[in-house]
Amino acid sequence: MVGIVIVSHSKGLAEGVRELVAQMVQGKVSLAVAAGIDDPQNPLGTDAIQVYEAIASVYSEDGVLVLMDLGSALMSAEMALEFLPPEQQTKVHLCAAPLVEGAIAAAVAAASGSDMQRVIAEAQAALVPKATQLGIAISHPPSIIGEEQVTHDMGAPEEASPTAGQITREIHLTVHNRLGLHARPAAKFVACATRFKSQIQVCNLTKGSSFVRADSINQVTMLGVRQGHQIVITATGTDANEALVALEALVQSHFGEDDKILASQAISSSPTPALSPSSLKGIPASPGVAIAPSFQFKKTTVVWHHAAPIHVHEYHVENPETEWQRLQLALRIAQQEIQALLTHSSIQIGDAEASIFDAHLLFLEDPMLLETVQERIFALHLNAEAAWGAVIEEVANNYHQLEDPYLQERVADVVDVGQRILRILSGTPITTVDLSQPAILVASDLTPSDTASLDPTKVLGICITAGSATAHSVILARSLGIPAVVGLPSEILQVADGTLLTVDGETGNVWIEPEPDTLAVLEVKQHTQQTARQQALAVAHQPCLTRDRHQMSVLANIGSIEDTQQALSMGAEGVGLLRTEFLYLHRPTAPTEEEQLKVYQAIAQILGTHPLIIRTLDVGGDKPLPYLGMQPETNPFLGWRGIRFCLDRPQILQTQLRAILRASAGHQVKIMFPMIATVAEIQAAKAMLAEVQAELRQAGIPFDEKMEVGIMVEIPSAVAIAEQFAQEVDFFSLGTNDLSQYVMAADRTNPQVAPLADALHPAVLRMIQQTVQAAHAAGIWVGLCGEVAADPLAAPILLGLGLDEVSLSPPAIPTFKEAIAKLTMAQARVIATTTLQQDSAAKVREVVLNSLVL
Repeated sequence: MVGIVIVSHSKGLAEGVRELVAQMVQGKVSLAVAAGIDDPQNPLGTDAIQVYEAIASVYSEDGVLVLMDLGSALMSAEMALEFLPPEQQTKVHLCAAPLVEGAIAAAVAAASGSDMQRVIAEAQAALVPKATQLGIAISHPPSIIGEEQVTHDMGAPEEASPTAGQITREIHLTVHNRLGLHARPAAKFVACATRFKSQIQVCNLTKGSSFVRADSINQVTMLGVRQGHQIVITATGTDANEALVALEALVQSHFGEDDKILASQAISSSPTPALSPSSLKGIPASPGVAIAPSFQFKKTTVVWHHAAPIHVHEYHVENPETEWQRLQLALRIAQQEIQALLTHSSIQIGDAEASIFDAHLLFLEDPMLLETVQERIFALHLNAEAAWGAVIEEVANNYHQLEDPYLQERVADVVDVGQRILRILSGTPITTVDLSQPAILVASDLTPSDTASLDPTKVLGICITAGSATAHSVILARSLGIPAVVGLPSEILQVADGTLLTVDGETGNVWIEPEPDTLAVLEVKQHTQQTARQQALAVAHQPCLTRDRHQMSVLANIGSIEDTQQALSMGAEGVGLLRTEFLYLHRPTAPTEEEQLKVYQAIAQILGTHPLIIRTLDVGGDKPLPYLGMQPETNPFLGWRGIRFCLDRPQILQTQLRAILRASAGHQVKIMFPMIATVAEIQAAKAMLAEVQAELRQAGIPFDEKMEVGIMVEIPSAVAIAEQFAQEVDFFSLGTNDLSQYVMAADRTNPQVAPLADALHPAVLRMIQQTVQAAHAAGIWVGLCGEVAADPLAAPILLGLGLDEVSLSPPAIPTFKEAIAKLTMAQARVIATTTLQQDSAAKVREVVLNSLVL
C-alpha cells in the first residue's frame, strides 16, 4: 500500500493533518510526519534527515507520496531523496498538492488499494470539489515536482482483453416483452453482459443493424429492438458460453417485466366540458382531474433543451489530466445523487418504476461515451464541461434521428444525466420545486429526476409543452398519481402564477380560468373519479384473506411522516418498516432526542391502533453519513454499517432508543435492529435498550414495558443460526433487499451485477423458508419488509412459505391483497414448494406464471 509523508514547518500543523487523515482512513494507511526542528526558541522549520527517516518508516514497493507545505519544506524533501538508494528514489514522489486536502484525498485513495498514479491524481485534484462549490475555476492545476505527468488513461474504461484465436459463439433470440429493449430492459441487458470477461456484441437482425458493444447502454438502446424483433448476440472469450446462457435467460424471462396490461381506471360517465377560447389541447398522459392555481417551474440549466445547441463555455487547458479527474469526480457525485433518487423512488413508487434510474447509472458508466469524452479532453485539451457537453449533444442527436418515436423519447434521459454532470461541474445548485401551497406545475419539460422528486400532496397536476404519453417523466407521474397533460401549446408558459387551471389528464384538455359551468362539470368529474378510486381502495382496506379465509397482515414501508397517511389510504394495516435514516439526512448534525420523538409520535398518532415497527439507524453501505465520521470504504456493504456502527457509537443509538421508547407510550410501537450477524450483537443492543429503559423508569417517564423487540434477518449468518436468534427476540423481519445481495454476492447498487441480487432466486427463497421454519418452531412471528413483496409474482410464494406478515411500498398494497385473494393456501404451498426446486429466478417466475394461468 502507498505510504504518505507530511512535511511541514509546524509540527503542530503536521500532527493535526495526520490526526485528521488517520480518522478518515481508520489506520489503514501508513502515515509519517517530518515537521519542525529541535529548537525551543524557533521551532518552525524542516530537516532533510527527518524527512528521510519519515520516508524510510513508511516505505514499501508500492511507493511513498510526500506532501509539503511551502518554502524550505520542498528543499528538505528533495535533499532527503538523495539519501535513498537509487532504486527507492524512483518510487518516492513529491507532490505539490495542497497539504490538508491533498493528504486526505491521497490517503483515501491509498486506503482503497489504488496505485501510486491514482493516489497522485486524487491528491492533485483535491481542490476541485472546494473550488467547484465556490464557483472558482482552477486554471493552473498543481503538478508533480520532479516527476513526469501521470499518464492520462487513469480511470478510463479498460479495453476488453484480447480474444485472438478464441471461438466466437452466437445465439438468435426473439424479444417478447411489450416495449422491447427500452431503457430498463436495456439496462438489465448491459448489466448482465458486463458481468463476463468475454467480448459481447448484439445486433437487431430484424432491422438489419450492425453489431454494437453490449456494454454500452446507449448503443444497445439505439438498436431499436421492439417486441417481436429478433436479435443476435455474439460472445468471444473464455466464458462465452456462460454469458450467452445468462443473456438468453434474461431475454426469455422478459427482462423480469410483468407484461400483463393493468386494468385502466374506469372512464367517468360524467360529461367532458367543451373546449373554449380559454382552453388548450394537449396529449393525455396521466389520468385524473386537477383544479388548482398555476405555478411556473423555470429550471436553471447549463445544458441544452432538446435539440438546441449546448451553451457551455469552452476553453483550452494546459493539464488535461486534471480535467479528466474533475469529470471523474463529477461522475462519482452524480452516481451518489442518482442512487439517492433511486432509493427515494423505490420507497415512494416501488422498484419497478424506480428502475428507470438504473439506466441513468449505467449511462454514467457507458465505456463508449467515456472513451470519447476522454479522447476530446486529451487530444484537444478541452475543459471537462466542453468535452462532456459536445459528446452528450452527439448522443442526444443520435436518439433524435432514430425512426422509432418511443426511442426518440429516451433523449430525455440523456438530457437528464447530461444536465446533472454539467450542473456539478459548474457548481450550479439543484433546482427543486418548492411550493408553499398545492398547485398545478407548468413547465416546458420535466426530466425523470425532476418528476421523481415531486410531492404529490403539493403538485396536483402537471402541464408541459414537451413530452409524450410514454416518456419516463410521464410514467413516473402516473406512478405518483398526478394528472398530467403534455405536448401543450407554448401559450401555457405565459400563464401567470396563481391563475386557476383545470387539467383533465384523460382527455388532454387544460382550461385557463374556466367559466363557472365548465368548472362545475370538471368538479363533478373529479368527484366521480375520486369516488371510483375510493371504492377500488375500499377492497384494499379489507383484511388480506385467501379464498379459504387464511389471513396475512399487510403493512407499509415508509420513510417520512407524509408516507404514513398515504400508506393508510392504500390499505396498509400499519407500518412494518419505518426507515429512520431520513431523520439523519441533509443536515450537518445528528437529530436530537426531542426532534426524533416529535416525528415518531406524529407517525404513531396517525396510525392510531395500527402497529409501527421502527428500525434503528441503518447507515453505511449505500447510505453514508460523513458528519457521523463515516468515511468511504472499499466494500461499504460489508463494512461499518447498521448495528455495527450504532454499537460503536452508543450515544447515537441511546438517543434514538430513548426517543423510540418515549414514543411507545400509548401506542403499538415495536423496535427492530438492522444488520444483525451475531448473537452477541443482539445481546449488546438489548442490553443498551435495557439501560435506557431503566433510566426512563427512574425518571418516571412512561413507555411501553411490553414493547416487542425484533431483528432484521438480512445476513446469511442470521439465517444459519436463526434458531438461536429466535430465543432472543419477539419477531423476525426478512430484509430481502440486502439478503439477496449477500446470498448472491452481488452489490445491488452496482448495475453490472445487480440483476444477480434477485430475491426470487431459489437460493434466497430457501433462506426465507429456513427463517420462517425457525421462527415458527420457537413460537415467534416472521415478516418480510423487502420490496420483493411488491412483485405480484412473489405473492403466492411468500404466502406458501408461511410468512405471517409482509411490508411493502404503499402503492403496491392493493395489488398484493388482490393477488392473495385469488389463492388458496393449498395452491400457494404447491407453488412455493415447486419454486424451491428450480435453479434460477427466471424459472421461478415461469412456474408462478404457469400456475396462475392454470
